[in-house]
Amino acid sequence: MIALENFILGLRLGMRLAVETPDEDDGELTAVEDGMIMAKKRANGEGNIRKRKDGRWEGRYTAGYGPDGKRIIKNVLGKTQAEVKSKLTQAVEAAKVLDVARTDDYTVLTWLRTWYELYSKPNVRPSTAEYYRRSIELHVGPRIGDIKLNQLTGRDLQKLYRDLLEGGRLRKEQKAKRPGLSSATVRGIHMMLHNALDRALKERLILRNPTEDCIIPKLEKQEMKVLKPEDMKTYLTAEYHVLPMFYLELTSGIRKGKLTALLWDDLNVDERTISVSKQAIRRPSGELVVDRPKTENAIRIISMPREAVDLLIQEHEKHPKSIQ
Repeated sequence: MIALENFILGLRLGMRLAVETPDEDDGELTAVEDGMIMAKKRANGEGNIRKRKDGRWEGRYTAGYGPDGKRIIKNVLGKTQAEVKSKLTQAVEAAKVLDVARTDDYTVLTWLRTWYELYSKPNVRPSTAEYYRRSIELHVGPRIGDIKLNQLTGRDLQKLYRDLLEGGRLRKEQKAKRPGLSSATVRGIHMMLHNALDRALKERLILRNPTEDCIIPKLEKQEMKVLKPEDMKTYLTAEYHVLPMFYLELTSGIRKGKLTALLWDDLNVDERTISVSKQAIRRPSGELVVDRPKTENAIRIISMPREAVDLLIQEHEKHPKSIQ
């Protein structure tokens, strides 16, 4: 009887010692409860370290669970145990934050296309959407599109901006005069990337937004070419026929997009004012449509000189059925 009890005690002790060492194949740990070997479901982020046959050290951890409930096992490698331990700690912490089941699904280009279709295109003006689409397909995609989204760094983006500034133009006639994009265009691409990567951060696809690490180019000061006051006066007082649209543009300062969207009802003859509340924009298809301005501040009432109002009235009398 005593011999049998000692045998059982030794068997239990042996089983307990055996489960303290993780299995080299799957890193699974087990637990002993009341003398029975019980499978232990590894908690999200648990890991273990072992030395491989090739001499390198490997750390394996449970990064999460897929839609089918199966564990997602990932690993880190290093030359020393200390190196792998450090990498494993970082990986385990990242696994607690990231949606690991989806982080490997995207490259920079596939994510930008997803962001564009789901979040950007439905919520911005057609002209802005087309600007984003061209930036993604023509400038960003060919340069950094193949990089894994969760491996994109601020340095990758900084190199992108430098490349665009030095040789980002596509049209040969423009590239011959100036090979690089303007700083304003590159800043616009930076803001687009910031918004797209901020969305990825919210969806737990990346740990942080790498655009935060970038230095964006400063805006270039460009001298505006405007008519001299004396030339403007000569034009406005000329005896030959003056086009009402040009006259209105010079006297009001209204931009052409808003100018071409004006209707006759926008003019208050008695008050000599024009209400600016819309603008004409061109869709990617080439179609011209009238829409609201980008900002509410662009909606305003502008006072007009008597000469401009009289000229508009004369022009309208030539086309009485026109509403514009």
